[in-house]
Order: sequence, then C-alpha cells, then structure tokens
Amino acid sequence: MDKLLYIAASGASQDLLGTGLRANNLANAQTTGFRAQLEQARSMPAYGEGLPSRVFSMTESPSNNYESGPMIQTGRDLDVAIQGDGWFAVQDDNGQEAYSRDGNFKLGDDGILTDVHNRPVLGDNGPIFLPVPLDNLDIGMDGTLSMRQLGAPENVIEDVGRLKLVKPNYADMERGTDGLFRMEDGTIAPASAGVKVMSGMLEGSNVNAVDEMVNMISLQRHYELQVKMMKQADELDARGNQLLRIL
Repeated sequence: MDKLLYIAASGASQDLLGTGLRANNLANAQTTGFRAQLEQARSMPAYGEGLPSRVFSMTESPSNNYESGPMIQTGRDLDVAIQGDGWFAVQDDNGQEAYSRDGNFKLGDDGILTDVHNRPVLGDNGPIFLPVPLDNLDIGMDGTLSMRQLGAPENVIEDVGRLKLVKPNYADMERGTDGLFRMEDGTIAPASAGVKVMSGMLEGSNVNAVDEMVNMISLQRHYELQVKMMKQADELDARGNQLLRIL
C-alpha cells in the first residue's frame, strides 16, 4: 500500500502548489502589466536503489502568458503603455536592471522618475532625472521625454531623456520572485528602437479571471480525490494487518 499512498500524497502536495500559482494569478487580475504564470503537472520517475517503479507528480511553471493585456485610457502624462512586444527597464532593489510592463510612473520631489513601487525607471544612461518643477511633460512613441520648465515660454520644449525600451526573446527571460523579469543568463538586454509606447494609457493584467477560477476548482477537486485515495490506502493497509493477525 505504500506505493499507492506515495503517489496520492505526492499528487496532493503538487495540487496545492498549482492552486497557489493559480491563486496568485487571480490576485493579480487587476495589477497593471501583470503577466499570468502558466501551470502544468507531469509525472516523474522516482529513482532509488532498485528500478524506477514508482512515479511522483511535479507541478511546474514552464513559461508565462506573454499576450498583451487590455489598454486602459487614463489621460495622465506619466502613464505609459507599450504597444505589442517590449519591456520597460527599471532598477530593482539590488540595483540591477530588470524589466516590467507596468508603466504607471511617478515623479519624486528629487526629480527621479520611478514606478509605482519606487523603483527608478531607467533611460539610455541610467536612472531618469527630470528638472523640477516642470510643466507639460510629453512622452513620445519612441520613449523620448520632452518638457517645458515651469515659467518658460510655451514654445520652449526640450528633450530631457528617453525611456530604455527592450525587446529580448521571451525564451531568454525569466520571472523573479519580485515579479520583475530578467535575462536568464544574467546579461543586460540592449535598447530596441522597434518598441513603441502610448502616453496617457496603461496596460491591464492579461489574467483571465474566469479561466483561473475554473482551473482552481479543478485542482481543488483533484486534491480531494487524492485525499480520498490516501484514506483508501490507509483502510486497505489496516485490513491487511487484521488478516495477518488472524493468520
């Protein structure tokens, strides 16, 4: 009965991991620029001293859903959405370059452009600093930031920087525990002139809430079946012990 119990227990534990992943997707259904994680389970042989006669389930996230989310018009100067493929470059908590689709930017009192989590937004030459106070900030389709300083004539517009926009292959990227994406080999992605942005817009999450709920219900029912199988294995084991006592 130990084989039956082992298979059922490993399956139940992996169902819990899959439920957690789906729950995380569902919790980020309203997160700007969020990319849903994909989930799958596969059987893996258990190797030991003898032949691999037993298998266990392994839940994994082989990739992410890279489809674009819905575009939401906000009219705010510092809200930017990427058209099609591409990423914004930001500086993570360790000072390293990482990539995000969240274009909900803000300007601090010190003039540093940051995302909603206070991570500096990177330009072609590092973090972007804007002279404050400023007026009439404009972000072009290529990520160029133009502005008119407060009190300056209306026709005096100057470029003050450009967002670093990258477009690496999805297969070369990985998601970190902080939700940011990075190059899998630890390198820095080069800026791409082919990435275009729209000002006054935000990209919503690409999570399909209905699909995630259906998958969560399926995983929970599968978990219940695994628990029932464990109980059945325990009952069979108890009856076997009773027969041994009789003999």
